[in-house]
Amino acid sequence: MHFVKAKTILNAHNGMNLYRGCQHGCIYCDSRSTCYQMSHSFEDIEVKENALQLLEAALCKKRKKCMIGTGAMSDPYMPLERHLQYTRKALMLIEQYGFGVTILTKSSDVLNDLDLLERISKKTKCVVQMTLTSYDEVLCKKLEPHVSTTYERYLALKTLQAHGIPTIVWLDPILPFINDTEENLKGILDYCIDAGVKGIVCFGFGLTLREGNREYFYSQLDHHFPGLSQVYIRRYGNRYEVDSPNHARLMKMFCDTCKKENILYKIDEIFAYLHSFEEAKVYEQLHLF
Repeated sequence: MHFVKAKTILNAHNGMNLYRGCQHGCIYCDSRSTCYQMSHSFEDIEVKENALQLLEAALCKKRKKCMIGTGAMSDPYMPLERHLQYTRKALMLIEQYGFGVTILTKSSDVLNDLDLLERISKKTKCVVQMTLTSYDEVLCKKLEPHVSTTYERYLALKTLQAHGIPTIVWLDPILPFINDTEENLKGILDYCIDAGVKGIVCFGFGLTLREGNREYFYSQLDHHFPGLSQVYIRRYGNRYEVDSPNHARLMKMFCDTCKKENILYKIDEIFAYLHSFEEAKVYEQLHLF
């Protein structure tokens, strides 16, 4: 871990990353890609030491309230968050200044800030997005070794539901020849239904590979699934989009289930929901009905 001074904290879409790099060790992580020009080891977490001051200044300057997002490039609930508490302090500022928030994470540690999430939710909109990829717990620990298991994340989704916090699940990525099965998809969808998620983001069944994350991914395949990297190389070469041969069948199963259960699954509808800020009075009225 090392500290740097950042120049800005919010991007053009009001997203922020308080950290760079990640401790979760997910074997497929796109954030390892060299295109992001990270000048340090991915596991040597860069902490933006002035992030909270920059965030408060940015919130003060905004003329209109909006949704603030975090977690797109670096999980806000890595283990170091437990003692640094940058995410918690950022949520305190977001709540203080009356903004909405949407958080993307793989960690049940999001529940450590449930009190703040509830306070924000009572004023406007607070959404927690949770990634789920592998129903099988043993497989989950191979693919995402240093983070909450899928079952632990499912329990977190249930807790959030019980406290009135809307949730979105990211079904991404699904790895060809590893977890691209109907059994895996059904298990995850059953969790989503039982946890009452509002929507599920699915860009397709497969993953993306580019320079940086491709090499790391193949090295992890060699470790956990000997011989599988050669299958990938023969089938996909250096393609960016790596689609599952089961894509069509799984997509039909996914769409049919979401329609039946009234779960949002169209990407534009989900993103419109995530980005739309709702004034406190309007949001309170929606809750009443």
